[in-house]
Parts: sequence; C-alpha cells; structure tokens
Amino acid sequence: MTSAKPWVLVGCGRMGSALLKGWGAGAVVVEPSNPACLPDIEAAGAITPELVVFAVKPQQMAEVLPAYKRFAGSATFLSIAAGKTIAGFEAALGHQAAIVRCMPNTPAAIGKGITVAVANKNVTNAGKALADKALRAGGMVEWVEDENLLDAVTALSGSGPAYVFHLVEAMAKAGAAMGLEPALAMKLARQTVIGSGHLLEQSPHEPAGKLREAVTSPGGTTAAALAVLMGDEKLQKLMTEALKAAQARGRELAG
Repeated sequence: MTSAKPWVLVGCGRMGSALLKGWGAGAVVVEPSNPACLPDIEAAGAITPELVVFAVKPQQMAEVLPAYKRFAGSATFLSIAAGKTIAGFEAALGHQAAIVRCMPNTPAAIGKGITVAVANKNVTNAGKALADKALRAGGMVEWVEDENLLDAVTALSGSGPAYVFHLVEAMAKAGAAMGLEPALAMKLARQTVIGSGHLLEQSPHEPAGKLREAVTSPGGTTAAALAVLMGDEKLQKLMTEALKAAQARGRELAG
C-alpha cells in the first residue's frame, strides 16, 4: 500500500489481519473496543483516508459506523461483514457515501480466497479499483451488479470452506469405520482434498466434471462409490438444500 492518503482498517480479526498482511505498511488499524480510536486515527494523519474497511462483527456495526460518517464524500467504504446491506450502510453513513459490500472466505488468510463484491451508485471507477486492489490481498475478486446475489455467494463460497472441512471429517470417519487407524484415515482424507484442490487450481479451464471422469474407470471402485453419491442426484440435492438454508439465514440476518 503506497497511497499518500492512508487506508483505515476498522477491526483486525482473522479476515482483517489477512488483508492487512497483503497491504504492507501504511494502513491505520483501529480496534472499535478502544474508546479513543478516533483520536488515534487523527494522530496517525488519517484525516481524509481514501479507503475505510469495516472488518468488525455484524453486531458491532451499528455502534461503529456513526463515527465514520464524516469521511463520506472523500473516502470509499468497504465492508466485509456478512448480512449488512448497502441500504443499512447508507442509512448510517449518508446517502452520498460510496459503499462497497463484499463477501470473502477464510482461505483469504493464505492468499487463496475468493471475494465477490458489489458497489453502490456513488462508487467511482477509481473507488472500485481501490477496493479491488485491497481485496486482492486475499486472493481472487469477482464483481456483481445485483446485491441480492451476495446471499447466494455467502451460501456457496463464504460458508463453503466449512463444507469442505466437514467432507474431510466424513471421509476420515468412514475410513476409520472400515478398519483404518483414525490418524491415518484423517491424513488420507486431508491430503486427498488438498491434492484435489491443487489439481483444480492447475486446471482452471477444465470442468470439474471432466476431472471427475478422468479418475473414474467404468465398473471400477470410484464408479461404485459415485453411484451412491450421484444416484438420484443424492449429493446434489443435499448440497442444494444446504446452500438454500444458508441463503435464507443470510437474508434473515440482513433483516
């Protein structure tokens, strides 16, 4: 980060820390639990920051936002809080505020995440580029025009790492149930998912279905297992049901 105007990071938890690591020196970090946080900002010279990133928990947002209203019109606001809508930010920061709302996921902590972002009408091309640059510290960035899509994004990629981790748990337990030592079963499950992820990464233009077919010999062991998982679209139906539940909960949190 080499801007003459500083970036302000409000909240430095897991996701905020991941972004900060990629920005380099120059950002001003504010912890909302510190009642003297705004004087600290001014002491650091952040009178007119060009970017303010809100990385606090959603339930803290109502308390935090009013202090930053004075920067509306001069800064781009970027929120990584789940469920908090652009309309909610506009109500707190003013309808002239330039607001970007996004949904990252936890692999951003190692630069392997993906974030989907949406901007309100006040965000300029320069402001969008600024937010994009900040978010790329955590990995890939995609933009959408419809804010309503962020509930689906949250369900798929925001919550998605937990589904993968649970898959590892389930595979390991199944292996242990067949007689493998639990530690070995877990090691096999973890490395299988890690290796498969690398194959996906190194084959960006290859459909996942093609990669699946490449390791599935007709009449073989993999085909026998997939017949259970894919029969009557069993796994697909379960995954769709799970994502819809997450999407619905996201809408409830947004009010």
